[in-house]
Amino acid sequence: MRAELIAIGSELLTPVRSDTNALFLTEKLLEAGIEVGVRLTVADDPSLLESAFRAALARAEVVISTGGLGPTADDLTREAAAAALGRRLVRDGRMVDALRDRFARYGRAMAPVNEKQADVIEGAAVLPNPRGTAPGLLVETAGRVLVLLPGPPGEMGPMFVEQVLPSLRERSLGRVIKSRVLRVAAMGESDVEQIVAPLYTTFTNPMTTILGGPGQVELHLRGHGASEEEAEERIEKLAAGLRELLRGRVFSEDGRELPEVVADLLRERGLRLAVAESCTGGLLATRLTEVPGSSGYFERGFVTYSDRSKVEHLGVDPAVLEAAGAVSEPVARAMARGARQRAGSDLGIGITGIAGPEGGSPEKPVGLVYVALCGAAGESVRRTLLPGDRRTIRFRATQVALELLRRGLLGLEPA
Repeated sequence: MRAELIAIGSELLTPVRSDTNALFLTEKLLEAGIEVGVRLTVADDPSLLESAFRAALARAEVVISTGGLGPTADDLTREAAAAALGRRLVRDGRMVDALRDRFARYGRAMAPVNEKQADVIEGAAVLPNPRGTAPGLLVETAGRVLVLLPGPPGEMGPMFVEQVLPSLRERSLGRVIKSRVLRVAAMGESDVEQIVAPLYTTFTNPMTTILGGPGQVELHLRGHGASEEEAEERIEKLAAGLRELLRGRVFSEDGRELPEVVADLLRERGLRLAVAESCTGGLLATRLTEVPGSSGYFERGFVTYSDRSKVEHLGVDPAVLEAAGAVSEPVARAMARGARQRAGSDLGIGITGIAGPEGGSPEKPVGLVYVALCGAAGESVRRTLLPGDRRTIRFRATQVALELLRRGLLGLEPA
């Protein structure tokens, strides 16, 4: 089965508001074995809404809309859905009375405009809304299901889970969809694709989607089966092959991000870390200490932007700075060693580079970064040229540092 989601509201097409309901519904539908093929946002326009409902019902077995069930003139979901189905709207007197009673309980008189919330599409099942005034509607038509849900997440979520999801599970005939995300750091999306495409393209179940981001690539595997065990077995068969091709580059399959993975490795080994940062300005220390329990492995951080600070706080030899320049392999190594020695820690990391947008040269362009590691995880240095603006380069540099440390802690060769 495939579903389409329609978020209704002109406000969702402005920078002020975003549609969070679609994420919730997509997650719940996947758990029920139903994939989402389209997510659409439509303004409060009757012709656009009618067209959207017609197109979705022509393609998908399940169509779910959120929003547009209120009492105001721009709440047009019922009218547009009825027009798309070719059915009448019928005002339910009992629902009108129930709405009046609800307002009375709060000591208020119901405005006449609220009566439109009692309009029901001919043949639809009403979904009561104990948390608000807008009931939902469920219509079955030509083997398809159309569900109209209110927009407020506090009303929409419980209504869907309690009144809609059980019947959709039955319709999916027990089919289960499971997913897993394999995360890879400090590699480009195209580099990962080149390595893994010969394998994942031979699989139709599970399907693979590759997503690239600053300093990280994610392989999203989605498999289906008659049971959770079968779906997981299908995913594991592909995941095992991907791990083999990527040879130690997959750092997480359980939702953890790279700082969490490194933190767990440091804790398991009882090691303490000190970092010395130039171009990243403390970002690496920030990311490491955002992980709960970081006092158990993070000793201290040095932000040494100037040459003088590198000499005074880390003991970097001025002659090395003069000969190689602040952005160089020898200085990165000296920063890592200095941080470790001054802090009395088991490990030291040094980062120096040019984050831009100024300061680059033909010999040392913007994006050039050196990261060095020393101590209990070995001694290594990585030279890399990172793309992006200043913010992106700084973040990517911390990813390089964390991946260098992860590999060192695991006894893997620097990549």
